[in-house]
Amino acid sequence: MEFLLVFVGGGIGSALRHGINLVSLRLLGAQFQYPLGTFCINVAGSFLMGLVIEYGALRSGLPQHGRLFLTTGILGGFTTFSTFALEIGLLNSRGETAAAALYAMGSVAVGLGALYAGMSLVRALSA
Repeated sequence: MEFLLVFVGGGIGSALRHGINLVSLRLLGAQFQYPLGTFCINVAGSFLMGLVIEYGALRSGLPQHGRLFLTTGILGGFTTFSTFALEIGLLNSRGETAAAALYAMGSVAVGLGALYAGMSLVRALSA
């Protein structure tokens, strides 16, 4: 049952990620689609993870299967950390070392900030 939940959730998350990549291609063009699209996905995914973990695990008593479906399934399929690593490597291999470093550090810093913002929002709303 758990594998099925992760499988279905991962498909949903991956489809959402693909949709955002298509929108960023239209809005930003091919040159900026992947770094900025992936950046937005990682930040949004980190924020949503904060919401799900804080509310689902700590506040609502969401069952383990529900948390697994949302976190490992949907958000695991939605976020793109492996793509993030690949894009850093590609920027670096093209000689864009400063862009690679800025992208890596910015994604981690803003992603962590978004995670804590999601957690804080749930805490504030449930107080």
